[in-house]
Amino acid sequence: MNMRRLVSLAALATIALPLGACAQATAEAPPVSIAPARTVDTRALEQNETPDLVVMIAVDQFSADLFAQYRSHFTGGLARLSEGVVFPSAFQGHAATETCPGHSTLLTGARPARSGIVANNWIDTSSDRPDKVVYCAEDSTDPASSRRKPVVSARNLLVPTLGEWMRDADPATRSVAVSSKDRATMMLGGTDTTASWWWDGEAYVTHADRDGDPKVDALNARFAKEIADGDGPVMGATIPDFCRRVERRFTAGPIGFGDGKLAVRPGNEGDWRRSPRADRATLAVALEQLDHYQLGQGATTDILAISLSATDYVGHAYGNNGLEMCLQMSELDRMLASFLDNLDARGVDYVVALSADHGGQDAPERLDEQADPGAARFDPGEVVQMLEGEIRQRAGITFPDRVSYAYASEFTLDPRIVGDDRKRALKALKEILLEHPQIEAVFTEDEMQATPMPDVNVQDWTIRQRARASWRKGRSGDVSILLKRGVSGVIEPSEGYIATHGSVWDYDRRVPLLFYRPGRAGFEQPMPVETVDIAPTLSALIGLEVPGGAFDGRCLDLDPGEGNTCGIDGE
Repeated sequence: MNMRRLVSLAALATIALPLGACAQATAEAPPVSIAPARTVDTRALEQNETPDLVVMIAVDQFSADLFAQYRSHFTGGLARLSEGVVFPSAFQGHAATETCPGHSTLLTGARPARSGIVANNWIDTSSDRPDKVVYCAEDSTDPASSRRKPVVSARNLLVPTLGEWMRDADPATRSVAVSSKDRATMMLGGTDTTASWWWDGEAYVTHADRDGDPKVDALNARFAKEIADGDGPVMGATIPDFCRRVERRFTAGPIGFGDGKLAVRPGNEGDWRRSPRADRATLAVALEQLDHYQLGQGATTDILAISLSATDYVGHAYGNNGLEMCLQMSELDRMLASFLDNLDARGVDYVVALSADHGGQDAPERLDEQADPGAARFDPGEVVQMLEGEIRQRAGITFPDRVSYAYASEFTLDPRIVGDDRKRALKALKEILLEHPQIEAVFTEDEMQATPMPDVNVQDWTIRQRARASWRKGRSGDVSILLKRGVSGVIEPSEGYIATHGSVWDYDRRVPLLFYRPGRAGFEQPMPVETVDIAPTLSALIGLEVPGGAFDGRCLDLDPGEGNTCGIDGE
């Protein structure tokens, strides 16, 4: 693997270190670097118009529905962030509501059609791989890279991130990105970062050509100890009453869910990752990097980008409307409170933007019992399973090799099929797919190229416009499908994967968007906005000059009064 191995899990499992704050049976050890809350001198902050530190927090799969459902119960960090500027109905406007595309919008201000991040994976027919699939956050030109063990890279991102714009304007700017997902780190940080860290299943690692960090090594030792020892239920016996109301067991195939308490079986990294412990670890690494690089304490504005992945892992493993997700929301609120307290304690003038890469759909088995009888799992059926033969028969073509390649919702013909054969094959492919009762729409490359980019309010986009915002020639398929509302892409439930996202529907597109700066008044605006508005908004706030047309989004004025954080030409 072309990355620096920082710690050996097996070697560290025997080191005696205190468990994290999720431990039940032992006395709780405070999270790393947690400092007591302190009163911030807001008068000093108000004299400084440009913050010293930009903090972007992405909460993976944190839908607008989750924010609304639990908002009245937040008393910690999410409650504090809600005192700022709140857009409860922001949109990931595009159709490909997945981790890589969603994260790519947050700090580039560009939709997937521009950024090139059209999905988590896509078909590249020029690849030597048998399945032709390329991962969004890999350097597929490196012979050492594979889908199973990618050489992690942001080279597929075709536009700069905010951190890259900042470093281009002032090389002294420090840009750090941290997540438990490599693709989240890459999409938030880009190719030019001061430091990039992600969890590889055993430790937080960085690029092979980057120096390690002994303090991150020490944190990795702690995380390894937690995994090796296991842990009891999150919050132990102190489950909040508002979580008890969603505690009910359901089954999806062989998997039970809905009443889990997020305990960790000894040695089970998956249990640990699918719990608040993973977010606590990511925040600990982020705080260590904050101190290591003294972010926000230099002569220029720095940026710290953090993606918290546990909400997504919990949503996939248990759905988003049971006890598991309620416990995750409660712990996320507490962890963010500690994180903000730490920022305050360092005396840094900071601004936080918090949003999500996408929303999520609950498990169909629970939806079916809770007033959504249309919820179902996708059934490929014989037509899709026998696609190769059907295309050949209907199109009347004789081609010696594989006709089409498919990944998720994208289908691509072998480029050697040309002329009339190609036209007939594409026509047959579209007809076959449209016959499936669970497929809402099918669009060809020609149809996407003929569709202009949407220029109306994002909540009013047609399905075709949503698909267009995700489509880019050369990376998107020759034919794209969209499933009907309520149809889950998880065909066979398994451990860690019973529910998902990725659809064109609003339960996957709508996310919250919050801006918070200590000492500044906030407001709430229910008007729909987009996640591509974050980068231009932050750029204006820090006085960064970016070429016209660099963003698909617009600057949002964060001043509740007569002032305008976007400047004269702002909103």
